[in-house]
Amino acid sequence: MGVKNLWDILESCKKTVPLHHLQNKRVCVDLSCWMVQLQSVSKSHSCLKEKVHLRGLFHRLRALISLNCTVVLVSDGSIPAIKLSTYRRRLNNGKEVAQNETNLQKVTSLRRNMGSEFSCMIKEAKFLGLALGVSCLNGIEEAEAQCALLNFESLCDGCFSSDSDIFLFGARTVYRDICLGDGGYVVSYEMADIESKLGFGRDSLIALSLLLGSDYYQGVHGLGPDSACQIVKSIGDKFVLKKFASEGLGWLKKRKGSGNNLGRDDAILQVIDAYLKPKCHSADSDIVLRTFAQYPFQRLKLHEICAEFFEWPSERTDGYILPCIAERDLRRFANLRLTSSELGLNLPLHEIPVKCPVSEIVKSRRVQGRECYEVSWKDMDGLETSTVPADLIESACPEKISEFEEKKALKKQNVQKRRPKKKETMSSMAELDLKLQNLLLDDNLADQTNQNSSDSIERILRETSAMAEAVLNTQDLVLSHDDDIEHDAWIQNINKNISSNEDVSCKDKNVVIDLLSPSPLKPSNTSKFHSSSDQHIEVINLSDSENEMSIEHKQKAKELRLFLASIRNENH
Repeated sequence: MGVKNLWDILESCKKTVPLHHLQNKRVCVDLSCWMVQLQSVSKSHSCLKEKVHLRGLFHRLRALISLNCTVVLVSDGSIPAIKLSTYRRRLNNGKEVAQNETNLQKVTSLRRNMGSEFSCMIKEAKFLGLALGVSCLNGIEEAEAQCALLNFESLCDGCFSSDSDIFLFGARTVYRDICLGDGGYVVSYEMADIESKLGFGRDSLIALSLLLGSDYYQGVHGLGPDSACQIVKSIGDKFVLKKFASEGLGWLKKRKGSGNNLGRDDAILQVIDAYLKPKCHSADSDIVLRTFAQYPFQRLKLHEICAEFFEWPSERTDGYILPCIAERDLRRFANLRLTSSELGLNLPLHEIPVKCPVSEIVKSRRVQGRECYEVSWKDMDGLETSTVPADLIESACPEKISEFEEKKALKKQNVQKRRPKKKETMSSMAELDLKLQNLLLDDNLADQTNQNSSDSIERILRETSAMAEAVLNTQDLVLSHDDDIEHDAWIQNINKNISSNEDVSCKDKNVVIDLLSPSPLKPSNTSKFHSSSDQHIEVINLSDSENEMSIEHKQKAKELRLFLASIRNENH
């Protein structure tokens, strides 16, 4: 619980900051508070059986891991003696418990029941955390007191806790809530803001706990938060605890609305001492130093735990956690380059002793309105590619962005080379048409028999096939509607030439035809087209044959027409 109504008093100091505010930071987590939060949204028996609270913990931790946020899970130790009456009252559903102890100093702390359902949940949470490479620290007594000490000693950048008395133990930065998903954020409080905006230092907050009530003291009956704040401000942060310690709370009897349950002086002193000098592991102790060492990610162990707790196959577990581990490693590499740069060591990427985890950028992407890159990873077993923020690539390995942009520009240039202009494409078609006409004319003049004509048709078919395939394979024909009309005319013209060739008489082998002068023969039809030099060329088709063709000859000509028709179909 913490201090009654304290969160309401601190409301004006609340800040909501983006989740990535925690990147590269070190935080301590009051594990009991997190488990209570996660359990509160899954109180049903089925949710407990399916361990929904542990799934929530898993997703919180992997989100922080991807930000290279070092997490330390801190669990409660024994129950402080000064808190026993509150603890027993909670076990009895709020009923008052007779306190036989006349002196709390004679009462020792109470060891927690490690076999309770909640203690088992804490134990499972630690197993999960260790498999993820998250360290765990068992507190001597209050976990929030241990977190506050580590924050006060600057061993961590902030503490996660929903117990407001964490400020009374000395915490400077407190994260009350965390939200994942789209637009993830954390609810943050800074002690510096509380001091500047409200005028309350640590001593003032302890004084408020005596007036309003807390886990350590019941407070003054009938005294509200506004009145309590006025009393503390009237005395001042520098003197308030001295006054309470020396005079107790007896002087409050004269104030209107004050109750008669004013505590004894010795009880007040014990409360003040419990907040100012909590039982914790010291900042320089071996257990604390070991806690802040880097713990390895245990992939196989995590597979076992997720299979047991959530019935996940290893592939699903990898899909959740491996991209986060890869992004964390990339952030660490970015921090290494930044530190090297600040020291004046601006080494090229290939000369850095620690290898960059990114192999190459696959493509650029936009995720939830944020510029990102899909990248492939080096030496990441089970993960080939994943998406990371573009600014992270820019800070870690800008050379990879340059390589990606160069490849993209080269690819675009190659595509443009493979896609010729319409004029160039039709010019190639015209050249093919002219060569085919010349072949037909040469064979009409040279062949003497039907057998020779059949051989010529076969040769024309082979050469035409070679020429047409050369055009189709080396050029990317992108034809518009007008191009289709010209292309159809070209095919029809070739077909007419073949038909005309079927009836050509080859008796006079001495006839010479000059294509640049008027034809000595009467043409059956002509076709005009633009050559590559944009000159009009008249192609002469010979007809009026005196001899009949053989069946084989006709078959060869038919094959040539079918081939030309197939060319047309490929381009439609």
